[in-house]
Amino acid sequence: MTETTSRDIIDLSGSNAPVPSESGEPGVAAKSTGDASVSPAPSAIPEAELARITDDVITQLKTVFDPEIPVDIYELGLIYKVDLEDDRTLKVEMTLTAPGCPVAGEMPGWVQDAVEQVDGVTKAMVDLTFEPPWTPDRMSDEARLALNMF
Repeated sequence: MTETTSRDIIDLSGSNAPVPSESGEPGVAAKSTGDASVSPAPSAIPEAELARITDDVITQLKTVFDPEIPVDIYELGLIYKVDLEDDRTLKVEMTLTAPGCPVAGEMPGWVQDAVEQVDGVTKAMVDLTFEPPWTPDRMSDEARLALNMF
């Protein structure tokens, strides 16, 4: 069994603190790359609304599936970063299981359509990256169970 990497948190507030979902489970992806000694600027979006949007974004990401794998892209660990700007533009950085994925041209559009349905998001932009490359270590335990990979 391989050692799993820790999952990141969707933190739409811009702070470094984890934002749990209503179920208390952490989500995926907004890594802080800045200096930890610098406090982020306060968000123009109220904290309670950020928490609701975070939960709704996760819910919507879980509706997008790779057609060849019976697990959603969130649990597969394909979402690397999510950022909600003050103008309510949601930026998503994601990857695919492989650069040659047959739906590489379509999946970012599926993700954009899904997250644009969240109340409070005015526009979504999805960027595809292969750095770092996706590995099965990014999958959640739920995904491993669904794929019988324990």
